Amino acid sequence: MLTERQFHAYGSSHWVVLAVSVLGAVGLVALGRRAGTRSSRWCGHLLGVLITVLNVGIELWRFRPAQLAQTLPLQLSDLAPYVSAYALWSRRGWAVSLTYYWCLTLSTQALLTPVLSGPDFPSATFLAFFGDHVLVVWAAVFLTWGLRRYPSWHGYRVTVVVTVCWAAAMFPLNASAGTNYGFLNRKPGTRSLLDLLGPWPWYLIPETALVLGVWALMTLPWQRHRSPADG
Repeated sequence: MLTERQFHAYGSSHWVVLAVSVLGAVGLVALGRRAGTRSSRWCGHLLGVLITVLNVGIELWRFRPAQLAQTLPLQLSDLAPYVSAYALWSRRGWAVSLTYYWCLTLSTQALLTPVLSGPDFPSATFLAFFGDHVLVVWAAVFLTWGLRRYPSWHGYRVTVVVTVCWAAAMFPLNASAGTNYGFLNRKPGTRSLLDLLGPWPWYLIPETALVLGVWALMTLPWQRHRSPADG
C-alpha cells in the first residue's frame, strides 16, 4: 500500500499554490478595473458564493459533536471568509475594511507559513486549507485594487475594535474549554512566526504591536485617494 506524501512548507505543491495565488490576484485586479459595474458586481457575487459554499462545506466536514468546543468556526480565519463574502455582496465599508486587514495579513501569513500537518496535494485537507485562504486573499485584492475600495483610518479603527473584542471573548473560552483559538493561549504545534516573538504569554505583546503597526502602514499609502472604504 502506498503511503500518502506529507505536506512540507515550500515544497513543490506549496510553491504552486503561491504562484496560483499571485496570478489569480493579478487577473482579478485586471477584471475589476476593465469590467463594467454590472460585470464586476456579478464577479464579486460569484466569488462570494464560492467562498461561502466552500467554507460551509469545510465546517460541516470537520464538525465533531463530541468535540464541539474545538470544532466551532471561531478562528479569525474561520470568520474572515464570511466577512469577505458579505463584503463582496454588499460593499459595506466595515466588511470591506475587515476583509482588507484580516485577509491581507492573517490569511496571507497562513499562506506563507501554513500551520498544516497532513497529506500533501491532492488531499482534502490540503485543498480545504489553501482553497479557503487563497479565495479570501483574492476577495481582498479584488475589492481594494480591482474595485478601488480603499481603506481609511475609520476602517482601521473599526478593525482594531472588532479584533480586540474577538480576542477578549476567545481568551476565556480557550482557558475554560482547553481550546486555542487565535493561538492566544499557546503557540501552534508547527513552526510559525510566533516562534520569533518569545514564549507565552509574552509573545502576545509584540504580536499585537506588530499587527497594529502593519495595519497602520497598510492604511497610510491610501490616504491620498478619495474613495475610502467607509460606510
